[in-house]
Amino acid sequence: MKKLLLIIALTIFGLGLNAQNVGDVTTIGYVKFEITSVSPAECRVSYYTGEPTEVTIPSTVTISGIEYAVTSIGNGAFFYCSSLTSIEIPNSVTSIGDDVFYSCSSLTSIEIPNSVTSIGWGAFEGCSSLTSIEIPNSVTSIGERAFSSCSSLTSIVVAEGNTVYDSRDNCNAIIETSSNTLIAGCQNTIIPNSVTSIESYAFVGCSSLTSIEIPNSVTSIGDDAFSSCSSLTSITFGENSQLTSIGDWAFSYCSSLKNIEIPNSVTSIGDYAFEDCESLTSIEIPNSVTSIGDYAFEDCESLTSV
Repeated sequence: MKKLLLIIALTIFGLGLNAQNVGDVTTIGYVKFEITSVSPAECRVSYYTGEPTEVTIPSTVTISGIEYAVTSIGNGAFFYCSSLTSIEIPNSVTSIGDDVFYSCSSLTSIEIPNSVTSIGWGAFEGCSSLTSIEIPNSVTSIGERAFSSCSSLTSIVVAEGNTVYDSRDNCNAIIETSSNTLIAGCQNTIIPNSVTSIESYAFVGCSSLTSIEIPNSVTSIGDDAFSSCSSLTSITFGENSQLTSIGDWAFSYCSSLKNIEIPNSVTSIGDYAFEDCESLTSIEIPNSVTSIGDYAFEDCESLTSV
């Protein structure tokens, strides 16, 4: 009996040596896959090791005879893959992590499948050749800076039926429906009059944006909202603007901005709000302003009138 138990124990131990564990990484072709669950059998794309310009992610991979569903793309998986021009994401994927396609400067198009529910922080940041993006109705979470510095982006569309986000009035932007907050825009964005706030980083690095009109309904502009919009020359506010706050670095490094008239509803201007606006020649600060942050006009070397 003891001998039988020993044989069973050794058999189980032997099987354990061949079993795959959560966290194990296997390279298949040019892609590394990391096991995220053994029951159910699931894995994620953890790292891209090659240089092919076109990539198709499989919906399943077989590791040691076991088939694993590819359910996510991990943080930074395609980080700085500057030669990548296209990628096909299968319907098995439910989440795209942080910085996944960061600075994939040759990526021109991407189709996000309707299985994806979350897009992480900075997921497509610096994809300077990306011209359009469609958010499927399955997506319920989008991180900050998801589309920052996508300088060629001309079209942003949220699919009909999405319960969290919309692109009302064909505005070429992503708006969080419940809060009426614009979280991501592009060079062709027309901000609807229903928007009440512009989120931090909404237009950061949109170097092709030349002008923007802020409707009366907007009450706040978040940190870095228009930072590094280097071609921005004109910002227009409505006559009955309700804007009360301009965030830190909100218009910093807008090197083509020549002048701006701040609405008389504004009470606070954040730190470094107009830093390095080197073409800014004049600015009028209304008597409603009670707080101006540190270095708000740092290195505005052409500023002659305040």
